[in-house]
Amino acid sequence: MRATDIIEKKRDGDELSAAEIQWFISGFTNGEIPDYQAAAWLMAVFLRGMTRRETLDLTLAMAASGEQLDLSPAIAYAVDKHSTGGVGDKVTLVALPLVAAASVPVAKMSGRGLGFSGGTLDKLESIAGYRVKLSDEEILRQVREIGIVLCGQTKHLAPADGALYELRDVTGTVPSLPLIASSIMSKKLASGAQAIVLDVKVGAGAFMKTVDEARALAQAMVDIGLGAGRAMVALLSDMSQPLGCAVGNALEVREAIETLRGGGPADLREHCLTIAAHMVRLGRREAQPGVFDAIRQELAALLDSGAALTRFRELVAAQGGDVRQIDDPDRLPAARLRETVRAERGGWVAHMDALTVAQATLELGAGRARKTDTIDPAVGVVVHKKIGDRVETGDSLFTVHASDENQLARALTVLAGAPSLSDEAPQPPPAFYGTITEASGA
Repeated sequence: MRATDIIEKKRDGDELSAAEIQWFISGFTNGEIPDYQAAAWLMAVFLRGMTRRETLDLTLAMAASGEQLDLSPAIAYAVDKHSTGGVGDKVTLVALPLVAAASVPVAKMSGRGLGFSGGTLDKLESIAGYRVKLSDEEILRQVREIGIVLCGQTKHLAPADGALYELRDVTGTVPSLPLIASSIMSKKLASGAQAIVLDVKVGAGAFMKTVDEARALAQAMVDIGLGAGRAMVALLSDMSQPLGCAVGNALEVREAIETLRGGGPADLREHCLTIAAHMVRLGRREAQPGVFDAIRQELAALLDSGAALTRFRELVAAQGGDVRQIDDPDRLPAARLRETVRAERGGWVAHMDALTVAQATLELGAGRARKTDTIDPAVGVVVHKKIGDRVETGDSLFTVHASDENQLARALTVLAGAPSLSDEAPQPPPAFYGTITEASGA
């Protein structure tokens, strides 16, 4: 085979064979195919697209480009979750301990954030001493001992994905459905899961801005998973406004702990219960009618009893974190400056733009504009009013947590554009816009 022939074939809109895709990805990963040819191939895919079969073959080739984690010595049937990212999304911090509390063992590898706020690892590293780098042996031992692991992705899993993404980022080929879907799913397949729950965000604070776009991505990923022999569920969830109230790493950890104690914002609690219930149902391999609602009730009781918090505390202790910060969240990193933004008039919150809130937290240093940027774990924004809430003049809209006066000033300027008020009560957005499973036509 020749790389040029494969590039030209895709350029002309023809379907690549599984062998051609495997050869190209293998050659690029081991350095035999140079970046400029891989970039040309990515642009051809971007312009011409891929069939369902091609997308599955690409995903499998990327998953096979490095090591693949075998969880079977510790977990007979492994379930995983993935979120496409959102503002205030700390669901993993609540859902994983909740699933583990329901006696379904979980071992999840998460990533860092690049953009408006930190990723799951950045949030966890707000906890002093928490160790995100674990060996395969440590992962298996920990999940055997306490039934839960939450750590970073190893460079040995799906290395082709990381290398291709770096090229996509500088060649204008990031927004390609088959490339996005294969990127996400290659890491999930390589991580050893037999069942996967996908939380696909849609709205101003998400990569997918419309429900149709989110549904297309979710369907593509479900198709890949089913084609690879995995059990799949994908949910389309709202990201027009932040999830929960806290946006910022230590602030989100604090809110997750509050939720694990049976409190927390209502929207975050309901979101976590829904995601966790799907994970538990898949993990137990239960399909009979009515079982989902029963599992959800079971999980709500585990939240309210403190059982899920106990599992989170065990997780933190096992990975070297300071459990005193879980017992007393006031020990978590705290910003030096705090300022409250108040409503200048009364009305109803018609919009609470998630993207604008996220941009404000980026000004504060809660996220990364570049991979090399350092995150400040203490800073962020707490949103006090959500869409549909009544506001009176002088009511608190936001509390801004900052470490620097200039950053605080910039964040306040940005936040001014986040809320809009109306004289009539609007309809709040739904938590979820739909669910995609094998039964729904994947």
